Amino acid sequence: MMALIGLSAPLHTPMYYFLSSLSFIDFCQSTVITPKMLGSFVTEKNTISYAECLAQFYVFCFFIIAECHMLAAMAYDRYVAICRPLLYHATMSAQVCLWMVAGVYGLSLIGSTAHTGCLLRLSFCNGVINHYFCDLYPLLASSCSSTFINEVVGMTFCAFNIILPTLTTLGSYVLIVASILRIRSTQGRAKAFGTCSSHLSAVVIFYGSTAFMYLQPSSVSNMDQGKVSSVFYTIIIPMLNPLIYSLRNKDVKVAFCKVIERRHFQ
Repeated sequence: MMALIGLSAPLHTPMYYFLSSLSFIDFCQSTVITPKMLGSFVTEKNTISYAECLAQFYVFCFFIIAECHMLAAMAYDRYVAICRPLLYHATMSAQVCLWMVAGVYGLSLIGSTAHTGCLLRLSFCNGVINHYFCDLYPLLASSCSSTFINEVVGMTFCAFNIILPTLTTLGSYVLIVASILRIRSTQGRAKAFGTCSSHLSAVVIFYGSTAFMYLQPSSVSNMDQGKVSSVFYTIIIPMLNPLIYSLRNKDVKVAFCKVIERRHFQ
């Protein structure tokens, strides 16, 4: 998706600029976890050093927060495109898009640094993590220190990074649906819904699985259920997002065919 958007001039729009950024986030997020997990399966040695574990958690935390806010930015972009089409290019200028992406990564940096900084104060006794990667609540469960501060910081940042983007996305789509229902043409409604359906599918799966994992205290959360939930936002969603946005998007299909034809004739 990143290469296709970069090579296709018709896709050089704010919508696909955000989609390219989302593809980059998905790529980095899955790269942090999947190779190590597969390596552990092959070697049958499920070990990781303390430094590697904290590094994995920091990078994973950075990109999972970035995805939360990037999906909200994409929802706002769709709101402007459908509800205020005449002001779209002025509202979503290149500078605005750049600042929005910078804001996404800025919030990610603050959140991941806060989480990791709080983990550095803990002592780990048994050295066993009941998970397939270094996630927040499995790390807290393996600590023999008081985790009260970590849980408060974790719940605060998780609430901000999940609830705020979710409300932004829901608010955008409420206004989008209201605007679409005012369209008299059936074809126009179908086109507008088609533009948003792929993004809405990704949003529901991602926010649902992350909220289930993080918006509850570690004392209440079930680790086995948490593993199943985390599989969705660490492996399945990064794998499905490019398929969702390409197979259900006519512009991407056309651009892909043109790139293939151009390469073939060269």
